[in-house]
Amino acid sequence: MRLFLILVLSFPSTVFPDERAETRELVGRIGSRSALLVLHGTQRADAGWQLSGEYVLLPTLARRYLQGERGPELGVTTLKEGATPILFGRDPIGELRGVWRDGVFKGTRYGAGGQERERFEFSEEFPSMEDYSAKVRCESLDYDIEEGKVKRFEWRSNGCTLSGLEQSPMKGGLRFVSAGCTVTLREVGDLVKVSAEGCGEQCGGQGVLEPLLVDRRGNCRLLRPEAR
Repeated sequence: MRLFLILVLSFPSTVFPDERAETRELVGRIGSRSALLVLHGTQRADAGWQLSGEYVLLPTLARRYLQGERGPELGVTTLKEGATPILFGRDPIGELRGVWRDGVFKGTRYGAGGQERERFEFSEEFPSMEDYSAKVRCESLDYDIEEGKVKRFEWRSNGCTLSGLEQSPMKGGLRFVSAGCTVTLREVGDLVKVSAEGCGEQCGGQGVLEPLLVDRRGNCRLLRPEAR
């Protein structure tokens, strides 16, 4: 009886392992257009991945939604593309077919009728910002960065203000932290994406800091879908 109980208690951990989920952000191009790709994945029992997410064409902010899967061995990846977040029951407007391996996702984008549209290539490795220098003063964002070192940084939006953050080492971008709050700057095409994570305490649990895009002239705008 004791042996039976031991087997019953240990069996679920073998057959029903915890699901592994993660989010990956990639930067690259679709045809001649720079783009930002964000994919949320859940690993299946066969080591493949179920994927969903979106890509944003920069700098127009045209947004397309994706759903599909990535194979377990060779990284063969197929993603159906739609104009709305819900793809189930709706005809796709396109499809990305390619291979996602060693941090690079590349292949061909097809139209709704299966015709080849353009090549694409994305990488999980973002450009270094060690030499980045800029003075930005927008309605909500104010910073001075010289050769990858922050001299001044303040972000104000929706009742939330972040300032006095300390710079932390980061490959492929710049990172500023304070008490669990993290602000990240990453180069996406000709723009810089500024985003925050874990900053609820600094924002009183109510304020929200939406991701911003900063252009080479220091102009800022929210990373939101195009108006329809």
